[in-house]
Amino acid sequence: MSNAESKDVILQKDDGVALLWLDRQGEKVNTLSVKTLDSFSKLLDELEKDPEVKAVVLISKKKDNFIVGADLDVLQTFDKAEDAQKASQDGNDLLTRVSKFPKPFVAAINGTTMGGGLEVALACHYRIVTDHPKTVLALPEVKLGLLPGGGGTQRLPRLIGIQKALGLMLTGRNVYPHKAKKIGLADEIIHPHGLLQAAKNVALKLTKKPHKRKKRMGFMEKALESTPLTKNIIYNTAKKQVMRQTYGNYPAPLKIIDCVKRGMGTNLKSGLQIESKNFGELVVSPESTQLVNLFFAMTDSKKNPQQDKVKKVEKIGMLGAGLMGAGIANISATKDIRVVLKDISMEAANNGFKNISKDIGVKCKKRIYTAFQKDTILSKVFPTDSYKSLRNTDVVIEAVFEDLDLKRKVLAETEAVVRDDCIFASNTSSLPITDIAAEAKHPERVIGMHYFSPVPKMPLLEIITTDKTADWVTATAYDLGVKQGKTVIVVGDGPGFYTTRILAPLMNEAICLLEEGAKIEDIDRNMKLFGYPVGPITLLDEVGLDVAAHVTDVMNDLFSKRGVTGSNVAKQITDAGLKGRKNGKGFYLYPKKKGKKKTINTDIYRFFGGNSRKTFDREEMQLRVALMMVNEAAVCLQDGILKSPRDGDLGAILGLGFPPFRGGPFRYIDTLGASKVVATLESLQEKHGVRFTPAPILQEYAKNNKKFYN
Repeated sequence: MSNAESKDVILQKDDGVALLWLDRQGEKVNTLSVKTLDSFSKLLDELEKDPEVKAVVLISKKKDNFIVGADLDVLQTFDKAEDAQKASQDGNDLLTRVSKFPKPFVAAINGTTMGGGLEVALACHYRIVTDHPKTVLALPEVKLGLLPGGGGTQRLPRLIGIQKALGLMLTGRNVYPHKAKKIGLADEIIHPHGLLQAAKNVALKLTKKPHKRKKRMGFMEKALESTPLTKNIIYNTAKKQVMRQTYGNYPAPLKIIDCVKRGMGTNLKSGLQIESKNFGELVVSPESTQLVNLFFAMTDSKKNPQQDKVKKVEKIGMLGAGLMGAGIANISATKDIRVVLKDISMEAANNGFKNISKDIGVKCKKRIYTAFQKDTILSKVFPTDSYKSLRNTDVVIEAVFEDLDLKRKVLAETEAVVRDDCIFASNTSSLPITDIAAEAKHPERVIGMHYFSPVPKMPLLEIITTDKTADWVTATAYDLGVKQGKTVIVVGDGPGFYTTRILAPLMNEAICLLEEGAKIEDIDRNMKLFGYPVGPITLLDEVGLDVAAHVTDVMNDLFSKRGVTGSNVAKQITDAGLKGRKNGKGFYLYPKKKGKKKTINTDIYRFFGGNSRKTFDREEMQLRVALMMVNEAAVCLQDGILKSPRDGDLGAILGLGFPPFRGGPFRYIDTLGASKVVATLESLQEKHGVRFTPAPILQEYAKNNKKFYN
């Protein structure tokens, strides 16, 4: 056995097999940098000439990742599309060399394998994956406004078929080991401990007999992918679906389809050239620039600014086993945190436990978890109806009904039984934490932890601190949120904090448009065209009109001080028995039969002046609704509710669906220019009143030509 080292790739020779160990120095994960690729290229020269080397195994020294993707810092150095195109071409030349290497090349994959990492694996002749819980494969470039620029758009459809490949690249979704094997993305699954030996064995085996691989496709898949005419049906269907979901706001999905279509219609070499050209154009696009900025902001938010003050959290209490409570318990247990799930009765607590079990069971069916892993997760959750069970918890989170007296009551009952160093966190969406903690024995240990529904899917956690919240409490809550897999922002206290506070004016403006005669469908469609995932009227139904009425009540004092009066129509509608999706009637009617689509509830127009509706200018409607959120975000920064523009952008995008390709309220202001935003608001103020008064901070930035980001 002999060893050699070259930068971030370590060469080890073992009985005729060259083991290339990936180990990016000083980093927790392997990424593809220019230096790493140069090292890799030089080693290929050596291995090709070495008579002792019969086969090559590519493997990672990191414990839970193979390669997580390209080094995104490099992307920010490209000013021209041609520079990014050249980088893609260079990478493709190297991976083409791997795919044509005269000696068998095996990818031994354990842990996260994303983007460029999967493209490296696709260029290898054989792929073994482990069944480690963290082994996951994906081409998520579309989420960054990009496309796979290392051959992914060409090799993946040739390996698993056009339809499956488009399904993965257009969504960026994860593929777990058993699914990877089923669709032909992986050739073999092994236990992590057996990976190295299995890879060496198959590498030597391939020197005697090349691996013959059959596409794992159903009859209909084969039929659709058999002729140019039927392939066009696939591409056209994919394009229609993309346009239906994105309204053309994101160029990357359309360019992915273009790469696959043109590449599969010619040859691999031509396809790679098209891929590199499209990749270069996307790298310098404004949409990708904002999505990459968002990625860096999310990554940056994983770093706890007060890590040295964190206290260990091994066990939490969860008050309320409903949708929110069970969701928080779920994401905690899956991250190895023990949870006491308490509700007012054992029946309610057990129902919450059953919902967690059901969710984990679905993941078991998809083979994301094994039966053993499911049992391990569920063993972390203890349903109860007794406060006594909270005695040894480190943090207690309440998710009870949004009522101030009730929240004060459960806080008092919790403080009576927990340890002196236990944190109490309220999952409230609008009630000030100061008010909840007004009668607390230890207000310094009370904090807000505002999760978003559905908890397992929504990425944001908004932590709310008061003037009395201790630093170690904030630090510990932050650390818990990161462990739960959330992107965390910390904001100041007040009605609605940040997210609910900036959502309220947006919702109110949608109501104002209805009062002026706008159509429900026009408001929703136009805001989706602007880039929101759902329209504000649909969102009102989803949140619940009763909840919207409650939030309006909580927020009224805050806005009335600025001369703005919120509409009370949500309360009138609720009093009439219309609550939205939860009872099947709101702005839309929701049929009980599965598969049936919701329809406009025209009867609701009686609250808005009758059925006579009119058409509004699309751009003005979009600006009226969106700028209400943007302007309020600026006020929040000015008032100290927000600590930074970055947190404001993360909160708006990840919590409320502000269009990601626009970068968030503050990057959107920077893109347009503060002076243009102020001028637009002043124009709207003249037409529609004081609610459009530009925030003083915006007026200052406009006057001094300042930006929120350097």
